[in-house]
Amino acid sequence: MKKEHVLHCQFSAWYPFFRGVTIKSVILPLPQNVKDYLLDDGTLVVSGRDDPPTHSQPDSDEEAEEIQAPEFPEFATKVQEAINSLGGSVFPKLNWSAPRDAYWIAMNSSLKCKTLSDIFLLFKSSDFITRDFTQPFIHCTDDSPDPCIEYELVLRKWCELIPGAEFRCFVKENKLIGISQRDYTQYYDHISKQKEEICRCIQDFFKKHIQYKFLDEDFVFDIYRDSRGKVWLIDFNPFGEVTDSLLFTWEELISENNLNGDFSEVDAQEQDSPAFRCTNSEVTVQPSPYLSYRLPKDFVDLSTGEDAHKLIDFLKLKRNQQEDD
Repeated sequence: MKKEHVLHCQFSAWYPFFRGVTIKSVILPLPQNVKDYLLDDGTLVVSGRDDPPTHSQPDSDEEAEEIQAPEFPEFATKVQEAINSLGGSVFPKLNWSAPRDAYWIAMNSSLKCKTLSDIFLLFKSSDFITRDFTQPFIHCTDDSPDPCIEYELVLRKWCELIPGAEFRCFVKENKLIGISQRDYTQYYDHISKQKEEICRCIQDFFKKHIQYKFLDEDFVFDIYRDSRGKVWLIDFNPFGEVTDSLLFTWEELISENNLNGDFSEVDAQEQDSPAFRCTNSEVTVQPSPYLSYRLPKDFVDLSTGEDAHKLIDFLKLKRNQQEDD
């Protein structure tokens, strides 16, 4: 995996070419001061209201000193206009990653955002977002200088996606070699019963809309198959260790050994079918891979009361969110 492969998977690099088969989205340049704020260790969150959250902190003379959360009025206006244009609720991400590891901190335990403060809360709680900023080229094999990255906030129209209808597809040399259930921690009866039909739908979608149209010949893409059987493109990812291989191993995918799917060898040759893997029974259900991200130090400070100022800001944010709703 080379750095150019990572760059090709940035949302703004592929969205213009696949706009017709994916979810409607808006891309906004991320100002440097917003990036700095998101990388700051504090948990102070912009409220998105006329009365930003404040807290009092004794100074050296033990007098109360009011500290205001940072504000980004011009950027906040653009974000709110984009959210409104997408129906009032969005799914946010950066150039590559969404804050999937931080869903637990949101009031509704989802990535559904209605305001800039909703987005900031998720982004500042996410290791995935931090990695986009600090290690975008991790696992790349070339030694060339890191390219300059223009960071972007991606706002995608909110859609209620059923986890059991999401799949990750692995492409090598422009050939679809593997399909994995995305939410492999759960058993979905309909996947086991419909796997041949699902596989055919994904293959048809790949051949019609994806094959030979992406910038690289080795890549990973995620899709969603809705209740009518229509397939939607969700994202592209690099073909390499930086991307979760789910029910495959990268050794299998790179070597293409032991990739025999659930079809017989003859059927696979006739249909040129990729290997299809899903969780086959409730016995194989696993814990969510995001569980290990649930207790950052700042949140422990909040829960134990060790940082009262952070707790006050957090509670004010939640109150404002409830009032807005």
